[in-house]
Amino acid sequence: MPHTPTASRTMTKADLVERVYEQVGFSKKEAAEVVESVFESMKQALEQGDKIKISGFGNFLVREKAARRGRNPQTSEALVIPSRRVLVFKPSQVLKAALNDGSPA
Repeated sequence: MPHTPTASRTMTKADLVERVYEQVGFSKKEAAEVVESVFESMKQALEQGDKIKISGFGNFLVREKAARRGRNPQTSEALVIPSRRVLVFKPSQVLKAALNDGSPA
């Protein structure tokens, strides 16, 4: 049976630390270090332009967006939106199925 959330909930880094603490058996300090280390490794890889592929979860990658013309909606003044790098997440088929079927990933 699919899960139908009634209220939106946000999972925080502290929640992840708590789950690692409960499921792996590390101390809270060790769990926090593990979670922080994983995030730091991911951040460094993305900053270098590497793609992160987590099997059964999805891919994180950085895309270059070219400069483009835009306008200020308040003043209608034309302006140039500078080029930038954006983070993109593409969920795996396994994650998509879990979200839509309610089956565990």
